[in-house]
Amino acid sequence: RFPPPPPLPDAKKMPNAAKLAKKGKYFEKLISSFDEYKNCLIVGVDNVGSRSLMDFRYMFREHSAFLMGKNTMMRKAINDNKETHPELQTVLPYLKGNVGFIFTTMDLKELRDLISTHKVEAAARAGSIAQCTVVVPAGPTGMEPQMTNFFQTLNIQTKIVKAQIEILNDVTLFVKGDKVGSSEVALLDKLNMKPFTYGIEFHGIYQEGSVFPADVLDIGEAELLARFREGIDAIAALSLATDYPTQAAMPHYVANGFKEIMHLSLGSDYTIKEVAKIKALLDDPEALAAAAAAAAAPAAG
Repeated sequence: RFPPPPPLPDAKKMPNAAKLAKKGKYFEKLISSFDEYKNCLIVGVDNVGSRSLMDFRYMFREHSAFLMGKNTMMRKAINDNKETHPELQTVLPYLKGNVGFIFTTMDLKELRDLISTHKVEAAARAGSIAQCTVVVPAGPTGMEPQMTNFFQTLNIQTKIVKAQIEILNDVTLFVKGDKVGSSEVALLDKLNMKPFTYGIEFHGIYQEGSVFPADVLDIGEAELLARFREGIDAIAALSLATDYPTQAAMPHYVANGFKEIMHLSLGSDYTIKEVAKIKALLDDPEALAAAAAAAAAPAAG
């Protein structure tokens, strides 16, 4: 007997032509955006509502494009274009969680700072991770005395003042990184406290095939120059130690060579103008003593 034929695929699970066309359009838009824009911010949009994203798109529409989507679709679009755009593979490790792209012609630091100013207050949710330490201040709560048991459950000391509950001391409900419990959420709701703020978070910067941490935007010109000087000094030190001439070490070679010439001039009858005054002092002990005394006077004062 022949085995039974495999079951036919469920028509409901098969993508129709409209869905396939929509996916293809999204893939094309994603890849073309990487081609069109030189700068791209990889962002996280957890707890950012669709209305907020629409507002951002409208605010920055003249020079930026916001592109969100499912991580699976983003990965597929990038992997399907691996041969023509191999540089986009560097983006794949960042496609975790609720992320998206902001393609822009603006200065990246300026754009980040503008977006960062838009935060939305939000209430705590049970099971979420606290993004900051939350302290309930001492003082009146506006709650009726019948709610005293609720505070006792949370080990919060209270007293009744003018027919309302008053908290005796500041209470730290949770610290940053803790998991928020349902009791803490209930208390914050009763006190009408919204301790968290949500907005777009910046995970990385994509530029010409490389991805950098978003923190590089905080590096100022002074710090860049300091790091550059450190690198030059390290190259010069290595060059001098190995006696391998480099451009970074040339000022040191010149200075060391001039020192040798000075020593030869001071130890011989041949005088160069750079050491003429020094030789004159050495030949005149009284002038040398006077110069030494003059130099020591400010230090003594």
